[in-house]
Amino acid sequence: MRQHFILAALTGLIAFGAGAADAACYAEYKAKRDTPFELYYSVAQISGPCTMASARAQLTSRLASQGLTLLKVLSVKQQ
Repeated sequence: MRQHFILAALTGLIAFGAGAADAACYAEYKAKRDTPFELYYSVAQISGPCTMASARAQLTSRLASQGLTLLKVLSVKQQ
């Protein structure tokens, strides 16, 4: 489980640090998988409005396709 957490965090930091010429929006979030139980922390790029509501909507469906449940959007930042 710890390896998944570290991998997700590193992937998120790489994506977050990549930087884009336009004003990209990134959401920091926590998610879980029930079987086997795993917790995830990551950062993902969000399209459209850079709001918590938009991030929740996009991440919920995106994570569900990976068998994950969104727990909380921690922050959104436009860069």
